[in-house]
Order: sequence, then C-alpha cells, then structure tokens
Amino acid sequence: MNLIVFSGGAAQAVVTGLQPAFEKAEACTLAGTFGAVGTMRDKLLAGEACDVLVLSESLIKQLTEQGHVVVGSARALGHVATGVAVPDGAPSIRVDSSEALRDSLASSTALFVPDLRKSTAGIHIAGVLKKLGLDDELAERIREFPNGATAMREMAQSGIAGAIGATQVTEIMGTPGIRLIAELPAEHALSTVYVAAVCSASEHPEQARRLVDRLSNEASADLRRRSGFAL
Repeated sequence: MNLIVFSGGAAQAVVTGLQPAFEKAEACTLAGTFGAVGTMRDKLLAGEACDVLVLSESLIKQLTEQGHVVVGSARALGHVATGVAVPDGAPSIRVDSSEALRDSLASSTALFVPDLRKSTAGIHIAGVLKKLGLDDELAERIREFPNGATAMREMAQSGIAGAIGATQVTEIMGTPGIRLIAELPAEHALSTVYVAAVCSASEHPEQARRLVDRLSNEASADLRRRSGFAL
C-alpha cells in the first residue's frame, strides 16, 4: 500500500524523518512529493491522488472549506520562520535590521529563492524586495527555483562568491553546504504555521489519520524542533 503525501518543502525533513518507523509500523510505503505549497495545492485540485496534505494553515483552511480536507482532521506541526543563508565558507552578512538586510541584498551577486508566486517564502520574499526597493535592481540576479530546498541546494553547488539565499529556515537547515545567518528582521519577518490533514478523497483514511497524528504528536516534537520548527 502506498500512502501519498503532498507536502510543502518546509516539512520535508519531518516527513522523511518519520518515514522509516511509520512504514514499518503500518506495512506501507510513504510516497512523498515536496515543493511549493501552491504547487501542491494545484496538484490536488487537478485531481491527483493524495492521502495526506502538509501545507500552510491558510491553505488547509481553504481546502477544508472547499471540501478537499476531512473536517476536524487538521493538526498543527508548528511555526517555521523565513531566513537568510550563505554558502559554507562565505563571509557572514548582517540582516538584523531593515537597513542591514537591504545593504546585504544589494551587495549580493546572486539571490537564490523559491518560486516567487507559489511558495510561501517566495511570495513573502518578493514582497520584501518590493518594500526595500530592490525588486528591479535585483531582478537579473534572482535565481528562482520550484522550492526552497532546490534553491538552497543549487546555491550550495553554484560556487558563486557573494551569493545569498532566502527561504524557510527548515529548508536552509536541511541543506548541506550552506549555513543559516538569521531569520528575517522583525519588520520583515514571516512565521508560517504548517498543518497536516487528511484528504477527503484518501483511499486509506485510517492510515492517513495515523500519519497526521505521528507528524503532530509529542513523540515527534524533538524531530520538528531539530528540523527548524518552533513549537
């Protein structure tokens, strides 16, 4: 039996971290797809089979209202902040104020980001760039990828001096070869609640409920914290 999971990239480390024990206990295989939350929503709405969703709280609410999520099945995993990263070995940068963030971004040679239209962090980062007056200035330096995990992996492998990455801290912490500088400063901060829920069309609703429980219960709290969630 395959249990199909559509998850935002922010929760990938938690899902995959629980996968071996869950598969053994349930005698099943978790088939996870990870990416921008908007892309995961679109896959579901296009009719692709799915048992469990792990998306932003706002999207889970919308999908529940539309009848795509089992009412009462949603469980919060915690908050995920958006942060800034640089490749390992690169000089540190300042991002502790709006002015420092603007100066650091303006001095970058490349900015690695997730989808600026469909990912939670990407949509927010696009807004931050606009507020800082950098959207036009940095347009040709932006390296955009389908999700934050891919963006961070590509930055780690790029070898570009002066590169900066921005996405959710869980995707930064889960990528070898880069390091988290800090969360975005308070005036530009974004903390997103991620929620797991059972799809209404799930072919394995009981197993799906048990996965949602494992993702959100106290037994997984340490894994979630180590992955970058704030509980």
